Amino acid sequence: MIIEPRMRGFICLTAHPEGCAQSVKNQIAYVKSKGAIKGPKKVLVVGASTGFGLASRITSAFGSDAATIGVFFEKEPAEGKTATPGWYNSAAFEKEATAAGLYAKSINGDAFSNEVKEQAIAMIKADLGQIDLVIYSLASPVRLHPATGVLHRSTLKPIGTTFSNKTVDFHTGNVSQVSIEPAVQEDIDNTVVVMGGEDWAMWMDALKNAGVLAEGATTIAYSYIGPEVTEAVYRKGTIGRAKDHLEATAFEITDSLASLGGKAYVSVNKALVTQASSAIPVIPLYISLLYKIMKEKGIHEGCIEQIQRLFEQRLYTGQPIPTDEKGRIRIDDWEMREDVQAKIKELWDTATSDNLTHIGDLSGYKLDFLNLFGFDFDGVDYDKDTNEMVMVPSIK
Repeated sequence: MIIEPRMRGFICLTAHPEGCAQSVKNQIAYVKSKGAIKGPKKVLVVGASTGFGLASRITSAFGSDAATIGVFFEKEPAEGKTATPGWYNSAAFEKEATAAGLYAKSINGDAFSNEVKEQAIAMIKADLGQIDLVIYSLASPVRLHPATGVLHRSTLKPIGTTFSNKTVDFHTGNVSQVSIEPAVQEDIDNTVVVMGGEDWAMWMDALKNAGVLAEGATTIAYSYIGPEVTEAVYRKGTIGRAKDHLEATAFEITDSLASLGGKAYVSVNKALVTQASSAIPVIPLYISLLYKIMKEKGIHEGCIEQIQRLFEQRLYTGQPIPTDEKGRIRIDDWEMREDVQAKIKELWDTATSDNLTHIGDLSGYKLDFLNLFGFDFDGVDYDKDTNEMVMVPSIK
């Protein structure tokens, strides 16, 4: 079939398997171009199919020759209907890893469930014995709690007062005002259950109790802080409460791993275009301005550049891992530079529908969004018939 992007609001309903494969190849080429990292050898990535999770799997495999198991929840293709991009990404990753002589297997299912945890543990025991790195990069709007059976939904709301500020429809470039009503306590509680650290701790407890964590095993979860202009709706809102919980959980996990000499860290990463961030009011406008400034200064990074730098310059230097006063790894350091943030503040007040294409990088935002779904990559013929029925080799 001929596969084209079909948009519905902030969602693309189609994905291109060859484009997704090209995206994976590009990321692999970048990691290999930066040289070997004396990093992990046996890695579990929970949330391995897109974004920072996929970049972590690629960096582990092609930077450190690591064996990897990836866990994700993606939709398979059907005749005439494409899979989700994460499915095609994972299929391409396994193909490239196998061709390079690297172990790579995947599990498609609800990572919040006990069953998927048990499946991952069984696979580790059978194939790898023990693992030395666990990446926790789960991004889901809902969580079916395995103990209570309750379905929790996260929300993106400010706390205390109504939030009003500028946003942009990145499809049209229209800058407008948006207002979001404040959360009630139930919204906060549900968001913490979905996006906080409880499931990360449950994964680590299960892995430890099963004896599949190696001595000195490390686990990393990903977070975001962001600037003053987004904090009311993000870091000081419902999602911020969940991120606070995630960061506090890192200390609890470190305590539980003490007998193994293991440690848990939260890495604070930079703002990037994701399907989730595209739906958050204010964030697309902020990212449009941020991209323009960081590209002009030569310090722009995508997911793969961020994670390669995290591994090479923070996690596996042979020195103690540097953290901030709250114990967090800061790989958002270039985004949060004073000169970068000062320029964003200067531009924010002047941003309009008429000038955003000049003062921001709306075209770069749109390209990154299309790239998420495998579209607009050089070297891919989007006019030709494409087989949508691409499978992940290790998933039968």
